[in-house]
Amino acid sequence: MWQKYDFKQAYKNIVNSNIKLYQMNILVCISKTPDTTSKISFKSGDTEYNSDGVTFIMNPYDEWYALVRAIELTEQNGGNVTVLNVGPASNDIIIRKALAIGGSDAVRIDTEASDAYTVASNIAAYAKTKSFDLIFLGKETIDYNGSEVGAMVAELLDLPYVSYASALEISGSTSTVTRDIEGGVEVCQVDGPFVLSAAKGMAEQRIPNMKGIMMAKNKPLEVIAPIGDAAKVSTVQFVLPPAKSGVKLIDPENMDELVRLLHEEAKVI
Repeated sequence: MWQKYDFKQAYKNIVNSNIKLYQMNILVCISKTPDTTSKISFKSGDTEYNSDGVTFIMNPYDEWYALVRAIELTEQNGGNVTVLNVGPASNDIIIRKALAIGGSDAVRIDTEASDAYTVASNIAAYAKTKSFDLIFLGKETIDYNGSEVGAMVAELLDLPYVSYASALEISGSTSTVTRDIEGGVEVCQVDGPFVLSAAKGMAEQRIPNMKGIMMAKNKPLEVIAPIGDAAKVSTVQFVLPPAKSGVKLIDPENMDELVRLLHEEAKVI
């Protein structure tokens, strides 16, 4: 005998059961960096980066991988993506771009961070006041390449930390993380909440569409005073690497000259 199937009730049963969709509250930390084509020079006695005429962008690892994957997770299961930046008002333009891509809301901690610890301590202090299931960052910024902030945030919050992740899948409160290691791939499982830094492969870049750009104008962007610790590192001097020398071509018959150059001029990197 045919029996009418109540799809609405079935959905409610799934939502209320132990296999219900896990709606995540995610924090994505973003940075502002110079465009990769920017000219590098310094001022104030080589202690400050010269930003005159430089175009700034959202750090690609934060944008393409951490932010987009966080948005994908909430699109699949519901939830909220809060975008966080530590920096001055000039950073609002990249924050609005993150909201246009799909972030739910944003916070800017109003301080000019001078080292990685300042950034990390402000992120951690803010995160302590909320209940985030996952804190996402890019694996590093393209200007300093320090890859320090994620580990510091995890330590300050006493949370598990997985770095350089290239894939993330979530089932309930357990996450399966894949990351490339020397000579292979490592797959690990971690229970939330935790901190994760994202590398290439985590997601595909998204371009904000007109609807997203218009909606971003009305999404909340909260500005709060600095709540972290003071910097522990000061910059003594920036130094540009030596200019690359031209290639020297040696006649294949002149092996003595090749040996001399290898002994006297070649440098091991």
